[in-house]
Amino acid sequence: MRVGIVCPYSFDVPGGVQFHVRDLARYLLAAGHHASVLAPADDNTELPDYLVSCGRAVPVRYNGSVARLTFGPVTAARVSRWLSDGNFDVVHLHEPVTPSASLLALWAAEGPIVATFHTANLRSRAMQAAYPMLRPSLEKIGGRIAVSEEARRTVTTHLGGDAVVIPNGVDVAAFASATVDPRYAGTPDRPTVAFLGRIDEPRKGLHVLSRGFEEVLRARPGARLLIAGPGSVEQARERMTPSVAAASEFLGLISDADKARLFASVDAYAAPQTGGESFGIVLVEAMAGGAPVVASDLPAFVRVLQPAPGGEVAGVLFPNEDGANLGRCLVALLDDPARRADLRTAGHRRAASFDWSRVAKDIVAVYDTVTNTGGW
Repeated sequence: MRVGIVCPYSFDVPGGVQFHVRDLARYLLAAGHHASVLAPADDNTELPDYLVSCGRAVPVRYNGSVARLTFGPVTAARVSRWLSDGNFDVVHLHEPVTPSASLLALWAAEGPIVATFHTANLRSRAMQAAYPMLRPSLEKIGGRIAVSEEARRTVTTHLGGDAVVIPNGVDVAAFASATVDPRYAGTPDRPTVAFLGRIDEPRKGLHVLSRGFEEVLRARPGARLLIAGPGSVEQARERMTPSVAAASEFLGLISDADKARLFASVDAYAAPQTGGESFGIVLVEAMAGGAPVVASDLPAFVRVLQPAPGGEVAGVLFPNEDGANLGRCLVALLDDPARRADLRTAGHRRAASFDWSRVAKDIVAVYDTVTNTGGW
């Protein structure tokens, strides 16, 4: 099958949608399909063979974050040329209503179209305002996928129709096989807690974790907070107390291999995000890597860590934005090696359900449905 995949966000900056698109393309290629990805990228970016750049992106505030998008007649021409040259059996658009390459491809594409919706935002005025103009184009989509129940509700609320829920995928084996790295490993006197995300993006919750880590330092003065991700270190330190700033180690952007080793090494992983999360791929990665997870009780995170009433709990939840409670949860976990071991075991089992070997088969099934029947 010839599959054309469009990502609206620039591949220059890492993000959940970009990782999803990258890993899906790799899986399809390994399975014998033809896959080509179209996405924004700067001219000096080293691109994989399967990726075609549709132009340089510019930063735009979107969904509580800053997204790097591209739009306009030059991009539209590149999108049309890519579609014509690709002769695809199916075109798979990610975030098709985002004003970037995906929307341009939706306007230009003919034939079977699948769309994946990643955003969870039930109060999106932009979607409500844009829907009347986008409706004719949205009707071209033969198969709709949402990465979570929250993303599905966003689709049904603002765009009408429905979507099948297929979660984000993770290469579980790559994380599970990672070895402990002495740089990240803790000791009883100096335990380590990890955070991964854009450090200057408020909804990622580093400020909440900073408040909570004061509680950790009172109980464990030698504790270390390992912070991975892009953003201004100086601004992040300014928002911390002197003790938390002194205990924090900023790792910057890290490779996939280092991320896996980080999860394999730390005593706990903290996910203090305050909102705007439709799934929680980093929780799955952390569980696959063996890190006990402590996360805010966002609905998307609850679904990942507590999949069914009465089922196995794969992580610890704390009330959203309650830094003091987060701190107490971390202290309790650091004081309980048996509990950490139980969460590692439960996390591995839960992460397996999100492995690409399962997720990609469900996506390909949607491709088959759309190409064989023309829609649902």
